[in-house]
Amino acid sequence: MLTVTKAKQVASVIFSFTILLYSQVASAALTLPLRSKKGMVVSAHPLASEAGISMLRKGGNAVDAAVATTFAISVVEPFSAGIGGGGFLLMHSEKTSDIKALDFRERAPLKATRNMYLDAEGKVRPNASINGYLAVGTPGTVAGLYEVHRRYGKLPWQEVIKPAIALAKDGFIISDVVTWRSLQASESRKEVVLNNLAAREIFTRNGEFYKPGEKLVQRDLARTLTAIAENPQSFYTGSIARAIASDMVKNGGLITLEDLKAYKPIWRTPVCGNFRKAKICSMPPPSSGGVHLLQILNIIGDTDLKSLGWHHPDAIHLMVEAMKIAYADRSKYLGDPDFVKVPVQELLSPAYAKKRRQEINMQMARPSTEVKPVDLNSKCLRLPSSSPASPASSSPCPQHESPQTSHLTVVDEQHNAVSLTFTVNLIFGAGVVTPGTGIILNNEMDDFAAAPGVPNAFGLVGNDANSIAPRKTPLSSMTPTIVTENGHFRMAAGAPGGSTIITQVLQVILNVLEYNMDVGAAVSVPRIHHQWLPDELRVESWGLDALTLQDLRRRGHKINETTPWGNSNAIAVTSDGTLEGAADPRGEGSPKGL
Repeated sequence: MLTVTKAKQVASVIFSFTILLYSQVASAALTLPLRSKKGMVVSAHPLASEAGISMLRKGGNAVDAAVATTFAISVVEPFSAGIGGGGFLLMHSEKTSDIKALDFRERAPLKATRNMYLDAEGKVRPNASINGYLAVGTPGTVAGLYEVHRRYGKLPWQEVIKPAIALAKDGFIISDVVTWRSLQASESRKEVVLNNLAAREIFTRNGEFYKPGEKLVQRDLARTLTAIAENPQSFYTGSIARAIASDMVKNGGLITLEDLKAYKPIWRTPVCGNFRKAKICSMPPPSSGGVHLLQILNIIGDTDLKSLGWHHPDAIHLMVEAMKIAYADRSKYLGDPDFVKVPVQELLSPAYAKKRRQEINMQMARPSTEVKPVDLNSKCLRLPSSSPASPASSSPCPQHESPQTSHLTVVDEQHNAVSLTFTVNLIFGAGVVTPGTGIILNNEMDDFAAAPGVPNAFGLVGNDANSIAPRKTPLSSMTPTIVTENGHFRMAAGAPGGSTIITQVLQVILNVLEYNMDVGAAVSVPRIHHQWLPDELRVESWGLDALTLQDLRRRGHKINETTPWGNSNAIAVTSDGTLEGAADPRGEGSPKGL
């Protein structure tokens, strides 16, 4: 008869053997990193990466390359991110070890009101914050790119926009590598695009979206980019601004010339924390990304995940329970720090992490109904069973992430780095193109809490901290991140994917720093995700072996096996100083090196 100890040893051997077989099968899908000594650009599209690396070839720095790449993405992936949206940027100076954060996120128009999406009975009007002119926030991408380039760029402003202008004017062949998820997402937004004449004329032919192998030409966008190259303020005070404001008036939108003229990007202090030997810095509020990335890492603490083995049930269980806590806190505390007090220091304190870690039972998953945000006095925030924030709510929570948003990572020869994430929110944004400009406008107003406790398009719940107010910035999950060791660049990473962005970046960082994977493996291996509400552990189909799934279900996890999600990318430096970069094989991006 086996003793308990021997039985555990046998089980461990079986588990390890299963993981070994699984990892051998999974490794066939891993992307190999590109290596370079002199500089690298990774983005969601090869043509955009090429635009960025061309700036490094011309003697530009990481900022020049990042700006060129961002403008190019606005042309080749306009349905995901563009100059009609906004985003966040982190930059690292290798010489000074400084890390700076720039907020060029969209903002609520002056005419926006707290209850603008509610009907006479106080209920949220379906899709009012998603489709059409009322869903658009004041764009910040152009202002943000000009601000960072004005301060830190090396090449002329006109030079960094040239590749994007050429791509828009001459057109480009839509890649055969477009994933079926992107095509499916485009189809899901087809009706709203067809309802806007300017959008329909650019992105469809006879009512059908352009397909892989066909050329997409955007002449209006080329003229807009040319005007921005000559004068970046034309977007906010010139002919482009007048076109946007005029179209808004005609169609019931809120953005005015005053909104555009008043827009200014904001330099913020990044949130930073220590994990193992590394210093991890990411985006502060109004993004929730950095706070909750660090919060989850703090809860994991000194637990030796590596000795357990990658995706061991104990490691997954701990990560998932930490994710629940972080996303629960997000629902209560996170918002625009210019409007509400966000307790960043408290949420990131070691004492708070230790307290929340003690709540985790390593043998049993807690239902989301029992995972609450707590106040500074450690009293539970009680959510009545009738509250829309309750998991029992009938409020719709989506089961899949749309592949909107785009991330790019740049490191130059001196190891200066830029990590930048930007978006128009849902695919094709609000489904609105300003006539004559080629600009797809965002639907970022959906990232506010339309009403306390009501999930947005990603199933994320917010409350008063993220309510709508004029010129307020909606809460985001974007998590551009830079990691240093002893003041020197170690890695940079980020991802698109709505509410999954935080957990994608978390796992890429753990894969490199904890499990010693190269970045190709780090962005390729299967992922998990939990965001508190809905109460489900998402795993990619075939992402976990049968024994692991069985173990997690035994602990009470409600598992939803889904199609793959995300499109992360990263650049890291190896022990000999070589850069290695990789783009997620789930997308069509690629690294380019010198």
